Amino acid sequence: MQRKKWGKTDMEVSLLGFGASEIGQADCTFGEVEKLLGQALDSGLNVIDTAECYGDSEEKIGKAIGHRRKDYYLFTKCGHASGMELPDWHPRLLEQSIDRSLRRLGTDYLDLIQLHSCSRSVIEDEEAMSVLLRAKKTGKVRYVGYSGDSESALFAVRSGLFDALQISVNIADQEAIQSTIPEAVERGMGIIAKRPIANAVWRWGATPPPNPYHLPYWERLRQLDYGFLANRDPKSTEIAEIALRFTIGVDGIGTVIVGTTKPERWLQNQAIVEKGPLPEEEWAAIRTRWLERSADRHWVGV
Repeated sequence: MQRKKWGKTDMEVSLLGFGASEIGQADCTFGEVEKLLGQALDSGLNVIDTAECYGDSEEKIGKAIGHRRKDYYLFTKCGHASGMELPDWHPRLLEQSIDRSLRRLGTDYLDLIQLHSCSRSVIEDEEAMSVLLRAKKTGKVRYVGYSGDSESALFAVRSGLFDALQISVNIADQEAIQSTIPEAVERGMGIIAKRPIANAVWRWGATPPPNPYHLPYWERLRQLDYGFLANRDPKSTEIAEIALRFTIGVDGIGTVIVGTTKPERWLQNQAIVEKGPLPEEEWAAIRTRWLERSADRHWVGV
């Protein structure tokens, strides 16, 4: 699998990374996770991204592949209370959360710790930021990142405090392509694209998705009315291929994280990524459509 030098870090990351939200929230067994992640590592994966609030994903990762720790870079996120009796973003919470993640993941260091979708005020809180920077200084974490969107993400980039940025980029959410990613690249930050297939919201067709989390992208795709969404089976891999190949064609992105609980789906995604970005004309058509349809609606990252 293709690997890229990741910003100013010393890492070369696989273009396709694994997002662990689904394995933490879905009813999948330890054996299934062990098979999924083991097979993905064998096929070239070396980026696993999780968070302390993704159910039991950290424990599953640690138990399933902790013995292969040298084979992958381990990214997690902190900031949400998730069972701790402290407010979100409290400095003591951040410190305890990092230590808990280390225990859950069965490792003595993290390659990346990320503030998880917090507002600008948290980044401006010197006491909160000092927790992450101290963890980096003491070797608990190698790099510090920010995961989020819109104005808060841009402020995080401009703050100069972070080594990496995780941000939404997909066919329904392209704000970062012009507003944030270029500055992050200029500053030498490693960039992770989250939601690269727009949560596959096309699978609901003309029926609104039951989960409100998916609704903004579903509504956007209805308005964007991309030609490639018509006359295609929403359950096929064709639309997912177009979406994923669009995202990996965005300049500056080092790795895109896709989650699944199915080993065969991981292999399908890998095969898609290995085809490379969309042809320039197709990529530009999607980009132009988004700019034409979103400009007056002031769409921002969600």
